[in-house]
Amino acid sequence: MSISKYKVLMNVIHYGSLTKAAEVMGYTQSGVSHIINSLEEEFGFLLIRRGRSGIKLTRNGEQVVRTIREILKWNEHLEQEIAAIHGMEAGTVYVGTFTSVSVHWLPAIIKRFQQDFPRITIHLAEGDYRQMEEWIMSGEVDCGFVSLPTCSKIEAIPLQQDQMLILLPPEHPLSTCPVIDLSEIKDEPFIMPRKGSDDDINRALTKAAIKPDIKFTAGDDYAIMAMVEMGLGISILPELVLRGQQRNIHLKEIDEPIFRSLGIAVSSMKNISPATKKFLMYVQDFLKDG
Repeated sequence: MSISKYKVLMNVIHYGSLTKAAEVMGYTQSGVSHIINSLEEEFGFLLIRRGRSGIKLTRNGEQVVRTIREILKWNEHLEQEIAAIHGMEAGTVYVGTFTSVSVHWLPAIIKRFQQDFPRITIHLAEGDYRQMEEWIMSGEVDCGFVSLPTCSKIEAIPLQQDQMLILLPPEHPLSTCPVIDLSEIKDEPFIMPRKGSDDDINRALTKAAIKPDIKFTAGDDYAIMAMVEMGLGISILPELVLRGQQRNIHLKEIDEPIFRSLGIAVSSMKNISPATKKFLMYVQDFLKDG
């Protein structure tokens, strides 16, 4: 068993390219190709297929990668335990996140964390709510920020309630109202986040028994704000997403306030690495102090 070979394979999968993986790891492209070929010879079957669009795992490759990911996770865990015995705090934490958390929470959390643990490296992966749960369950990230409730297969720590606000264009008739009842916007053209990022809005609208007139779907929160500003429709987004925005739009509270519940989750609290455990503590302490 070669941990170094497994790390090369996982980087090839992550970047979808032998060349990019080689560049990141300081190998030659031919060196990475040789390592993958060596693994395939050891296993007795192809792991990846190379094409114009990049590399893709074979069915056999998909099957063994789950176990390889677990091996690497426990190897990292072991290295961190050994470092702790020697009085050193070292390791790597892979964190899944989404834009609003990356912008408003993580810079301060990571700065404080790295001041105390400079030998622990933080790697960030941005995605939507569905991807976050999948990454946590598959072991692609050690922990991830989530919108609660999550699926029962992962364990989450509640962090903060984030109020949902209505976004209105500059000249909208409801812009003078101090608060808005959701029933007042049921016939408005609506801009919905793409699937995977729409859970919070769907929960709010379902609770109010409203089926929105969806005119547009956008994959980026800032694109939604720009579309509202241009009068293409209205939307609903969390306050954390809207914090610090400078666009010419109106932000209105809902008369019966609705919140998204943010948390951070892991596959199993019992099996997290020492470095991940420390990172979770810093996340909770930051939000408690804030």
